[in-house]
Amino acid sequence: MTPGAAIDAVDLEVVKASLRGIVQEMQNALFRTGFSTIIRESQDASCALMDRNGDVVAQHVVLPLHIGAFPACCGAVLKTFGDAIAEGDAFLINHPYQGGSPHAPDIAVITPVFVDGALFGFCGSIAHKSDIGGPVPGSCSGQAREIFNEGLHLPAVRYETRYVSNDDVARIIAANSRTPELVLGDIRGQLGADRLGERRLIELLQKHGPAKIRACYDRLFEAARARVKLAVAGWKDGRFEAERFVDDDGIDLDRPVRIHVAVDKRGDALHFDFTASADQTRGPANIRPPLVQAACAYCLISLIDPHLHVCSGLLQGFSIAAREGSVLNPRFPAPVNTYNPTIHALVDAIFAALSHVAPAKARADGSGSRSIILGGRDTHAGRNYVQYEIVAGGAGARASKDGASGITVNQSNARIAPVEIIESEFPTRLLQFDLIADSGGAGRYRGGLGLRREYLNLEDARFSIRSMKHVIPPHGCSGGGDGRRGDIVINPDTAAAKRLPTRYADYPLRRGDIFRLDTPGGGGFGDPFEREPERVLADVDEGYVSREAAARDYGVVLAETEHGLVVDAGATARKRKLSGAGI
Repeated sequence: MTPGAAIDAVDLEVVKASLRGIVQEMQNALFRTGFSTIIRESQDASCALMDRNGDVVAQHVVLPLHIGAFPACCGAVLKTFGDAIAEGDAFLINHPYQGGSPHAPDIAVITPVFVDGALFGFCGSIAHKSDIGGPVPGSCSGQAREIFNEGLHLPAVRYETRYVSNDDVARIIAANSRTPELVLGDIRGQLGADRLGERRLIELLQKHGPAKIRACYDRLFEAARARVKLAVAGWKDGRFEAERFVDDDGIDLDRPVRIHVAVDKRGDALHFDFTASADQTRGPANIRPPLVQAACAYCLISLIDPHLHVCSGLLQGFSIAAREGSVLNPRFPAPVNTYNPTIHALVDAIFAALSHVAPAKARADGSGSRSIILGGRDTHAGRNYVQYEIVAGGAGARASKDGASGITVNQSNARIAPVEIIESEFPTRLLQFDLIADSGGAGRYRGGLGLRREYLNLEDARFSIRSMKHVIPPHGCSGGGDGRRGDIVINPDTAAAKRLPTRYADYPLRRGDIFRLDTPGGGGFGDPFEREPERVLADVDEGYVSREAAARDYGVVLAETEHGLVVDAGATARKRKLSGAGI
C-alpha cells in the first residue's frame, strides 16, 4: 500500500465501482461512435484503465484476452518513450511482437493521465479495424506465412502531442488501408473514449486524492491475487493434463495443430505448462504469450467467480510456461493473424484439465469462433467496402445445464451483426439465418445449436474465412456426444458447389454467387439416455432435435396423437433398456 495512504473497505468498494463505471462509459462511447460494423455492431473492442506501470486496474470484459494485451501494449509505450511521455499525448500500437495486440488489425490507442505534472496511469482501448492492408481485404489471410503478409504494423508511435494529431501517422495508415475512412474514424472514436476516461479518472482523483486511489489499486491487485490463491488452495493437489487440436494452420491442411496443457497444482500454487504443444506453424495459427496468460486468467475467472474484478492482480495468481518456438510462443516473424481457433483450443484444453479439480463446473467444447470477410467495390454506392462478420455457433453443455444456441463462446464474446445492418451497408442479401436442428451434441444436457447463414453476393468480391472445427468436432463431456462440425460451401446444392477449407483467403466470388456457412454445435454433457423424455419431446417441439434423432440419440420414441407428439413411455423404456442404458 502507498505510504501515508489508508483506505477502508467502504472506500475500496466505492472506488472499485467508480473504476468499473468509468470503463463502462468509455466502452459505451466507443460502441456508439464506431464507424465500422465491427465495432458498432459486433463490438470487437475493449477499454481499460492502467496504472503508471501499465498494469490493468479495471477492464470492461467484452474481450477477456485484452487483459494480457493492454499491459504488453502499455509496456511498449513506456519502453519506447519513457520520460518523454507528456500530458496530451496519445499513442498507437498494433505490433503483436513489440506490443501485445492479438493481431495487426487490433490497434491499441493509449493515452497517459497526469496529476500535478506526474504520470499517474493510462487509459486504453483496443479495437479491430476493417482493413490495414496486406494481400487480402480485411488483412486476415488464412495463408499468411509471416506477419509481413498481415498488413501494416505499427510499433509504439505518438499519434497526438498536446492534444494535436500527427497527420503524418494518419496519412500512413490511410495509405495502407482499403477503407481509410472507417479505420481513421474508428481510431478517432477510440481516442475519444480514452479522453473521456481521462476526464472521469481525474474527477475521481479530485474527489479522493491520488494517494488513496493508488492505495486502492494496490488493494485491488492483492485482492484479486488472493482470491485466486484461496480458490486454488481448496482444489485437490495433482498434475492434470488435457489436449485439443486445431483443424490446421491454413498451410498444412492435413496436419492438425496440437495444444497440450499440464496443470500442476500444489497448495495455493497453480502452474500451466504448455511445453508439449506443437511447434510454431507455417500458417497463421500462432499466438503470443500475453494471450496465453490471458486465456488462463479467463478460465480461472469462469471457474472461480464470474464477478471477479478484472485487473492484472489475477495474472499474479498463477504461472505459465510456453516453449519458445512453439505455437504458443512463436519466434518473429511467424504469422499470427488467425489466432482465435488456437485460443479456443487452448481454452477447451484448460477447462478439460481443470474439470478434475472443479467437476461441478465441467463443460463440453463449444463451437469456437469464425469470421467471414468480403471485400471489393460497391458499384451502387461508388466506394470500396470490406464486410467483416463474426458468426457464432453452439456452446457446450455444462454439468447442470444445456448449452446456449447461436452464441459466441468462451473469450470471443462478440455479437452477430443484424441482417438489416448487413444488407443496408454491403452488397449482399441474407437468404437464410436459422439454427441447425440436431447440431448440438446429445447428452443428459444437450449442446447448443449451431446456425446456418446463407448469402447472395451482389457484386464481384474477394472472400476469406477464418474458422475452426470443420474437421475436428466440438467434443462432448462425460459420455455426451460431439457437436456437429462446421462447413463452408460456395454455390451449395449445385453442380458447381465448392467446399472451402477451414481457413481460406481470397476466393473470387462472382455477382450472383451464393455461399453458405454452417457453424458447429456444442458438445453434449452426460449420457443422452439419462435426459428426461419430456425434455427431449420439448426439444423436438422447438425444432432443436428431429424426431429421428430423438429415437437414435436419446432412445426416446414419440407417437403421433390428435393433439400432437407425445412420449411413448413403453417404447422408450424398451428402447433404452435394449441399448443397455436403462432409464
